[in-house]
Amino acid sequence: MTDTSMITNGQPVLAATAAAASGPEHVEQPTAYDAILLAGFGGPEGQDDVIPFLRNVTRGRGIPDERLEEVAHHYRHFGGISPINAQNRALKAALETELAARGIDMPVLWGNRNWAPYLEEAFTEAADKGYTKLVAIATSAYSSFSSCRQYREDYARVLNETGLIDTIQIDKIRQFFDHPGFVRPFIDGVRDGMARAIAENDGLDVATELQVLFSTHSIPSTDAARSGPDFRGFDEHGAYEAQHLAVGQVVLDQAWAELLEQPEHAHLQGTSKPGWKLVYQSRSGPPTQPWLEPDINDYMNEELKGGPTRAVLIVPLGFVSDHMEVMWDLDEEATETAGELGYWSLRTQTPGVDPAYVSGLVDLVLERVNGTPKTERPHMTDIGPWYDVCRPGCCENVRAGFKPAAAGVAP
Repeated sequence: MTDTSMITNGQPVLAATAAAASGPEHVEQPTAYDAILLAGFGGPEGQDDVIPFLRNVTRGRGIPDERLEEVAHHYRHFGGISPINAQNRALKAALETELAARGIDMPVLWGNRNWAPYLEEAFTEAADKGYTKLVAIATSAYSSFSSCRQYREDYARVLNETGLIDTIQIDKIRQFFDHPGFVRPFIDGVRDGMARAIAENDGLDVATELQVLFSTHSIPSTDAARSGPDFRGFDEHGAYEAQHLAVGQVVLDQAWAELLEQPEHAHLQGTSKPGWKLVYQSRSGPPTQPWLEPDINDYMNEELKGGPTRAVLIVPLGFVSDHMEVMWDLDEEATETAGELGYWSLRTQTPGVDPAYVSGLVDLVLERVNGTPKTERPHMTDIGPWYDVCRPGCCENVRAGFKPAAAGVAP
């Protein structure tokens, strides 16, 4: 049943375009968008920015600056500069280049949730330029409160606070965890990483001595349980974990198949693939609150230690680019743990501005522009293609409940 307090102009989907207003799972009507909104997390760009940025990230949770400083040292280690803004500038430029190469006249606006340039600036710029129909790309591929719904709530909040709720309509591309453009860079990284592991470890038994660790950001178990719509019947950790597991299997299977096609690795035909595990990183919050496990460092120390493992591939499957969590938690901490255990290790690439990823994002925008039928949408797991319009009750913030959100049917 729709909460009428969240309806705008009689639409069950807040601030949606006409094609999405009634809340179909997949919008199969064309829509003429004026611009693309690239929505990022944001990050500090100097030492003086670090604590104000962390206050923004944790707003409403009452966390004192002393505790924020415990996290701040990750940023201070890199001069107080998160790489994420530079990465989004590069992604914005790459999208503009790809759009121009295809003859698509759609400007790209950029706004962040937690640091300048803020979403407020992007929506105001849109209004100033007369753009009234936007399609959003959030820089997160999976389904959960923090990776999807929180962006949608911020779109609604900013449209209300800027007074643009009746002026600007906004839709989003589907979560792209299993779109070929997102998955391909991981396949390339794992294939090439396995080849390096073999080349740099004499006599490596790939089946028993190489481990592939697919790592993603941990989230509270209660949030994981609410990720994705209830009717999909995911297990206790919801769509968030199910999507990662499905993509990890696809990546390893395809990377292994491509490795075996290389003449120098033909001798591996008939042998088993390396073992793999979905692991987590970057948890925060009180120790009493359950978060998704195992932590990548704990897994290496408690499950791999003392076994046959000689080499590990660390695959940042949950990340679209080399965020601070990748640079600190994987490149520093997890790599150090692997070294202490005597393992050869390699952290594989994130999509970044890989041509396949950039092209895939443009393809996802064109799905909404053209109203591409569901049956024609590429997806590499049985879970997808995911929804254009998020379903009622999807990805609730258990601590705060539901707030108005764009691009989804109200709970």
